[in-house]
Amino acid sequence: MTRFEILTSEEMSDEQRALTEENQAAGGRLRGGPYWAYLYDPELMRKQMALNDHVRDSSLDMRVRQIAIMTTVRFWNSEYPWGVQARLSHELGVDAAIIDAINTGERPKLDDSREAAAYEVASELLAEKRLSDELYAKAEKLFGLETLIHLVTCIGFYSMHSCTANAFDVVPQGDMPILLKK
Repeated sequence: MTRFEILTSEEMSDEQRALTEENQAAGGRLRGGPYWAYLYDPELMRKQMALNDHVRDSSLDMRVRQIAIMTTVRFWNSEYPWGVQARLSHELGVDAAIIDAINTGERPKLDDSREAAAYEVASELLAEKRLSDELYAKAEKLFGLETLIHLVTCIGFYSMHSCTANAFDVVPQGDMPILLKK
């Protein structure tokens, strides 16, 4: 159960309500999870929405991004972000075997070199707190510097989401078809 009260429209300040309405009009990203915590600080919510847009619209291919995101939220054992991102990955055509492998902590079979590198970068960066010279060189050659920066930013952004969801015990409701395996 979430550790804080999820604000209703009536409980929100004018600024929070306007931000929520703006968010819904722009595609409704405010569905739950860590967003409900960010909403308590409207300026934080506004800035994280902008960073979310930048990460989403970056030079990262959607599947590459999803592999990195799932690897990140799995590392943090974060239930809500996992459920959302696993469902989105499935909708984007990521094979169930890849999703299941990441969910069980196994290395997924990734035939695409960029997807495999995204998994490796996320795994090593999170586990070792840095990238080895070898992996950095490989990733920079595959992605180029700008896209590698986008990949690392994506990993950090979803680490923030995962930490927020974990700290405030934000767990998925009953609508998550692919639950995090314990």
